[in-house]
Amino acid sequence: MLKGKIRYKTTIAGRPYTIIGARPEEHMRSVSKMVNEQMQQIESLSKGLDPERRAVLVAVNAVSDQIELQIKLDAMQKELAELEKKLQKDQESKINEE
Repeated sequence: MLKGKIRYKTTIAGRPYTIIGARPEEHMRSVSKMVNEQMQQIESLSKGLDPERRAVLVAVNAVSDQIELQIKLDAMQKELAELEKKLQKDQESKINEE
């Protein structure tokens, strides 16, 4: 096993899984809980879907959320860079006035 990796055993949609990763156990517990909740939500909305199709829909939703968050993060980083540039100009102006 790689250094820093832990084995986390969980049950998702009634099936046992062992997840290997570097995240803390609390993080993995939260991830497992969220995946289970999303699987149950999709099952209640789309009766009759097999677990594999539900899992694909959970994955699609997760990637969609990740893309939205990345877009927001990129916009915030751009705004931060612009604010830092403005602050630097303001500081240079103040120094030149003295």
